[in-house]
Amino acid sequence: MLNEFFNLPPSPVQEIFDDTLSENQVRLFVKRDNLLHSSISGNKFRKLKYNFFKIKELECQKIVTFGGAFSNHIQATAAAGKYFGIETIGIVRGERTEPLNSTLHFAEHCGMKLHFFSRSDFRDKDLIIKQMEEELGDFYFLPEGGSNSLAVRGCMEIVEEIDSQMPFKPDYFCTACGTGGTLAGIIAAAKSSQKVIGFSALKGAFLERDVQRLLDIEEDIPCKNWQIIDDYCFGGYAKWQPELIHFINDFKRKHSIILDPIYTGKMFFGIFDLLKKRFFRPNITIVAIHTGGLQGIEGFNQMKLKKSGFKIE
Repeated sequence: MLNEFFNLPPSPVQEIFDDTLSENQVRLFVKRDNLLHSSISGNKFRKLKYNFFKIKELECQKIVTFGGAFSNHIQATAAAGKYFGIETIGIVRGERTEPLNSTLHFAEHCGMKLHFFSRSDFRDKDLIIKQMEEELGDFYFLPEGGSNSLAVRGCMEIVEEIDSQMPFKPDYFCTACGTGGTLAGIIAAAKSSQKVIGFSALKGAFLERDVQRLLDIEEDIPCKNWQIIDDYCFGGYAKWQPELIHFINDFKRKHSIILDPIYTGKMFFGIFDLLKKRFFRPNITIVAIHTGGLQGIEGFNQMKLKKSGFKIE
């Protein structure tokens, strides 16, 4: 059952065309991981794959994980748990607010039991885990965002698929990042001649340490040329400005690709701004990973944009 579920055809690689790209003599391809699965899309499908094989091996019946109110990881874990008949418990940052946003409503509909903790209490994850152990007994723990060594293994397959799909090696891989697992997987699989850029959804340099810790688990990583850019986080996680919403809606009209405002929208905004700043040399090829996360748009429109007059189309 697990093999059948996770053995999907590779997500397509799509080239997009734009005046900014042609002016800079750069080719841009999009790895459309957002098309992998309707409820477990993008990098969450990659991250959960080998974790669920481990859960089966250990014969665990419960999963505990962490996430924010709009967490793609919470939704994906809930959906996978329902499909495989495994109980899921979600530790959510913030107070419970009725009605629940679409992400949390979906998670509960899948049978996930939600436990809400204040933002200050949420930071002490070790204490929460201890409380859950006392309450639930044995369970399989998935870190926030699903980023662990098994997630890295799953995300390495993104690059392996691209290698089989494209007749030439791209010069750059770009991905959005929040907890660093997807970025670490791409770095671990990239060649020594390739460069990898992570566009952080959060402000601060701490993510580099998190990614390096994940990479330290792997051996013989040829790619050394990687960096994380937080200049396009728009002030922090789930923060936004009108120019970001305009860009997302314009990108959809031009290329028929929907972007989310937390991750992929900021990444593509960053790529095009760097193009305008001549960051990329001419005659190079970029592959940007569309990591999904589109389920959060409805809730973002309701909770973040409703009073502003802006809307992601």
